[in-house]
Amino acid sequence: LLAAKREKDALKSSEDATSKVKPDGTSKRALSKGATSAIASSPAGGLSVLQQKMQQKLKGARFRWINEALYTTTGDKALEMVQNDPSIFEEYHQGFSAQVEKWPVNPVDVFIQYLRNKSGKLVVADLGCGEARLSATVGQQHTVHSFDLVAYNELITPCNIADVPLPNDSVDVAIFCLALMGTDFLKFIREANRILRVGGELKIAEVISRVSDVDAFVQALEGQGFKLARTTTNNKMFIMLDFTKVKRCPAKLSGNPGLLKPCIYKRR
Repeated sequence: LLAAKREKDALKSSEDATSKVKPDGTSKRALSKGATSAIASSPAGGLSVLQQKMQQKLKGARFRWINEALYTTTGDKALEMVQNDPSIFEEYHQGFSAQVEKWPVNPVDVFIQYLRNKSGKLVVADLGCGEARLSATVGQQHTVHSFDLVAYNELITPCNIADVPLPNDSVDVAIFCLALMGTDFLKFIREANRILRVGGELKIAEVISRVSDVDAFVQALEGQGFKLARTTTNNKMFIMLDFTKVKRCPAKLSGNPGLLKPCIYKRR
């Protein structure tokens, strides 16, 4: 936050300098050669190169702050946070989209292809759906229920994904695509168990660095009524885990929430 403030102050200083530039491009008072060059290279009425860089740094700092907040709080607190300030969700997904562009593969595309290859009409719950690409892409082939903290579009039902408005045993496939963000993520897993029919599939994609002990993570999920069916680790960035619901989860929540590390982006 201190870094973001320093960057914001720098941007303001640059804006002040721009306001003192004459129409012919010269300054009302002496400017450094670098600042004059940055301002002169900007379109008329637009931001200078320096201002654009500062603006991008501010956006990056804001994204990192929101990301860390979502990973280090509970689902209820996260819902409260974005309800109080809906712009948080928009800013987060803008930053997230910028990160996705750098990935060799997007896990949601793997899930889309999987569902495209499935015959019959399945009932799918996309838990922590983001922009609901899954529903937008395969929603005519399957019934896709999309849930996230904010209704980013008309396909999404806003809620805490630890408590979704679906009946017990009503879903064939439940998907968490980089969505186990809260410190109480095991509540999300238990909710998936509640809505899945016995024999239904739980599919998880996570940043591989978050899972320090895969065996312990699998054991924790199997303790919630699932059985591991497949682990895929052929991508250096992500781990894909497929489970089958074999029984209802126990009445008492058990497991270590510390099994998943928060995904914190480094300041660059």
